[in-house]
Amino acid sequence: MTFYLGIDFGTSGARAVAIDENRTIQAQQECPFTTQKNWVQQWREALFFLLNQIPVPVKQQVGQIAINGTSSTVLRCDRAGVPLSPPLLYRDCASQSILEQIQQIAPADHVVQSASSSLAKLLYWQQQEGLSRNEYFLHQADWLACLLHGRLGISDYHNALKLGYDVKALSYPQWLKELSCFPILPKVLPPGTPVASVTSEIAKQFCFPPECQVCTGTTDSIAAFIASGARQPGEAVTSLGSTLALKLLSKTPVQATQYGVYSHRFGNFWLTGGASNTGGAVLKQFFSDQQLQDLSAQINPAQPTSLDYYPLTEPGERFPINDPNLLPKLRPRPEDNAAFLQGLLESMARIETQGYQKLQELGATPLSRVYTAGGGAKNETWQTIREQYLKVAVHPSPHTDAAYGSALLAQGDI
Repeated sequence: MTFYLGIDFGTSGARAVAIDENRTIQAQQECPFTTQKNWVQQWREALFFLLNQIPVPVKQQVGQIAINGTSSTVLRCDRAGVPLSPPLLYRDCASQSILEQIQQIAPADHVVQSASSSLAKLLYWQQQEGLSRNEYFLHQADWLACLLHGRLGISDYHNALKLGYDVKALSYPQWLKELSCFPILPKVLPPGTPVASVTSEIAKQFCFPPECQVCTGTTDSIAAFIASGARQPGEAVTSLGSTLALKLLSKTPVQATQYGVYSHRFGNFWLTGGASNTGGAVLKQFFSDQQLQDLSAQINPAQPTSLDYYPLTEPGERFPINDPNLLPKLRPRPEDNAAFLQGLLESMARIETQGYQKLQELGATPLSRVYTAGGGAKNETWQTIREQYLKVAVHPSPHTDAAYGSALLAQGDI
């Protein structure tokens, strides 16, 4: 039997999951990040730690490997793969002058029009340090995969979207080709494409079969979507974490930069979505985890409140309302804490519903089913309330681990 290994590099640590042909987990390991110094060294150590921890009998049956990384985390390296400067992380932002430069070269509504985009970081390095044609510009997942197969300059179109790659035409656009730094950009392939076998050194060190293939990867958020099991247009995943993140599979791409909405190519379909600033962080301002559990059990979803909140931790919202000055609305607060919590959950369900309606207004496929990930997925009362507002079936995601999604990608899931 062939096994498939997925590796996830998220914001706080790395995880690995090996599955068999029936998608059953055969092994899993994790490695938290311990420091913010020398990220490249820490990534390498985490990758090799995970590979060491997977049992040898499992590794001996691994046929394909795929790695995901955080979106817009990038680095420069020389022709030997040695980083030339510290990486720029997903959260790092370029200056206003870089944004003005992007405005001059890229379409006005393009996803690269962001201070944290991969393109913004590329232009920052060009401005600050200069770029040589003897180097490579890579995403985190690209570089980590290279540690296993030894091939530099290869990426996937999920990671490359915020670099400016045209995922409709499956090519770099002309405006990007005209940049002097274009020659150092990676070749872009579909996610999950086998690139090369592991090097002989990696095969020997970690007991992989010599023919084990390393595939192009994806981003951590898309790997989590793959893990959910959503595969048909109209199916979506809502992540109920600190914020409220929506991802909807659509037959058509949609984009609206004012709402932070853009679309990834997902096989023959499109993965679109947006994120609201409401979510679990607001709930934790008022309730402990135990209180949330106890009070939720007291709520009768069949008897809705008339409370109309817009739960935010601070002013500002982008999706489904674009208003940087939108104030939190958390009053009136009833004396009954269960009623207050119910009002908050109902309001968040209303915002979630408005989010999917906004995507549909922009041209996305109508919602048919929602899978739920994140800490809030465990709250059955919230799920019932959300079903009442969304008017579609709502299910907890059977898998939420991005590493599991990358294992499915390695298996050829999309």
